[in-house]
Amino acid sequence: MLSHGNLLSNLECISQAFEVHDGSSAFTWLPPYHDMGLIGGILEPIYAGIPVTMMSPYTFLMRPFRWLQALTKYKTTFSGAPNFAYELCTHRITEKQMGELDLSHWELAYCGAEPIRADVLERFSQKFGAVGFKAESLYPCYGLAESTLMVTGAHRRKAPVIGYFDRRHLESEGKGVHTEQGLGANALVSCGKTVIDHEVAIVNPQTLLRCPEGTVGEIWVSGPSVALGYWKQPESTSRTFGVGLEGSEKRFLRTGDLGFLFDDELFVTGRIKDMVIIRGRNIFPQDVERAVGLSHPSLKVGSGAVVSIDRDGEERLVIIQEVARQALREVDLDEVVESIKNRVVEEFGIKPYAISLIKSNSIPLTSSGKVKRQASKAQFLQGELAELKRVFETTGHS
Repeated sequence: MLSHGNLLSNLECISQAFEVHDGSSAFTWLPPYHDMGLIGGILEPIYAGIPVTMMSPYTFLMRPFRWLQALTKYKTTFSGAPNFAYELCTHRITEKQMGELDLSHWELAYCGAEPIRADVLERFSQKFGAVGFKAESLYPCYGLAESTLMVTGAHRRKAPVIGYFDRRHLESEGKGVHTEQGLGANALVSCGKTVIDHEVAIVNPQTLLRCPEGTVGEIWVSGPSVALGYWKQPESTSRTFGVGLEGSEKRFLRTGDLGFLFDDELFVTGRIKDMVIIRGRNIFPQDVERAVGLSHPSLKVGSGAVVSIDRDGEERLVIIQEVARQALREVDLDEVVESIKNRVVEEFGIKPYAISLIKSNSIPLTSSGKVKRQASKAQFLQGELAELKRVFETTGHS
């Protein structure tokens, strides 16, 4: 339930964070039933009094080139999308199409759906830098509908801050410890600092006490953008909104997201309900999903789910991964399974319990294009996935 005050608060936060000016213009293809599409794509331009051009989400998904083509045509200054959209553009826009683009007017390209991948932003900047796109235009941010939309945002006119943190410390101790880029390092994109008049606290979800800087905990948010609660759900509202925190008189929203603060920058690491715990290690599923997607050229990066299931009282790792449609005729699925297994063992030291290869475009997704891990897990357990092959590594049975 969003009040008029919630909306006005967050729209002003966005205006200031984006540094909207008289010459600004917006473009959106995001669905208007999603918070980023409605509030960021439609209401913000109305609030700021700037022109906005709209396009159907299906028009973008069918041909991602149309987004950047429209930005070129209308000389748009700000437009954004979830992580997957930047990846689609990088992979599917051809060199010939690049010749039609001019992205030099694009001042702010917000990316606001977790997880934001450092390699995706880097490849997008490198490719479209040739047609005027500037790396400092990329604007990672964090938010959620329960806080209207935006909670934190990156630095304007600066390239995204990417931190490399030791994976072992993150998994075993829940601490962000800086390390060098390479194997064993998690590259995390900073979602920036808290918007005006709001506060972000990192809280231990068991003890409900603040975590020290650099320690992973649940992200709590306080401020005038925090919604009133869930419609006709008093129990859920009581658990999620208006929670007290020791040493503060403010009410906080429990986001269910995990992250840590480092030099006042927010680094998001995942969601509590999606965390995979294997032999006492906290495995962030998006890290394994990324490694799996890159393990074989026949796989669709960003179209997989890593979950855990209980077997004989022990949590076991299950990998669900889409195979690209164009690869189906010639791909050796046994070879793909072996590539996945080897990559996961090499990078994470874990042997998957089961690997499920599924058809392209069949994994459950949210309205913003994020994989629904829990829905994928349920379909795996119920045998409802559009499977091409399922292998149980412990037995070799297929």
